Amino acid sequence: MQALLGPVLDALGAGFLQIMGLIGLNTDLMQRYGLRFLGGVWVTIELVVLSVGIGMLLAWPLAIARVEGGKVLSRLAFGYSYFFRGTPLLAQTFLVYYGAGQFREELTALGLWWFFREAFYCAVLTFTLNTAAYQSEILRGAIQTLPAGQMEAAKSLGLSKLKAYWTVIMPQAAGIGLRPLGNELILMIKSSAIASVITVYDLMGVTRLAFSRSYDMEVYLWAAVLYLMMVEIVRRVWNVLERRLNRHLLVSR
Repeated sequence: MQALLGPVLDALGAGFLQIMGLIGLNTDLMQRYGLRFLGGVWVTIELVVLSVGIGMLLAWPLAIARVEGGKVLSRLAFGYSYFFRGTPLLAQTFLVYYGAGQFREELTALGLWWFFREAFYCAVLTFTLNTAAYQSEILRGAIQTLPAGQMEAAKSLGLSKLKAYWTVIMPQAAGIGLRPLGNELILMIKSSAIASVITVYDLMGVTRLAFSRSYDMEVYLWAAVLYLMMVEIVRRVWNVLERRLNRHLLVSR
């Protein structure tokens, strides 16, 4: 992966340095840390894509459990969502990363210590659990906005409840929840900076390292610009997705 990305990062790095030089920023600092910043951007992208992607896989069962799970499953899903939405992501990250160290012997016996000793994996796990809670609430709301007749019509065609959800309910709910899901993705991009406090060298981790060696506040300006660029790319991509996937709703208006 690194071999494939090397030329791409080099090209992006050269362009990034030229742009920053044109607007009068410290070229010495850029020469020393420019490529590291792009490496940090890549780690941030990996962290967010893995967390949001796996979180989506967890969010659907949680959302359906809230709607169809009865008293027990519905309350369990609500408790999960309540905990992860009601406590700070920073506290959750510390709980997983530092808390796992308290159970090193047990985790080693289970063959899981290799996972919990890596800060990046702990960050992915924590962010996944956190975003799954938010996404599940978005999807639950989207499912509940659909007319009850959708499920009844699917059953009248001989579809099982599982098949009806897969082919009828879930695609419509995903379309309705597309915009808030995009907002959650943007929030995760910005929240990913928390990973730097457990020694993950994402964009903010590289920024802190560069500042500790240079004491130049300009590096935080770079970080802000790069975060803004990532958010803007997501915003534009999401606008295109929304226009394409929800064009039937726009036509009906």
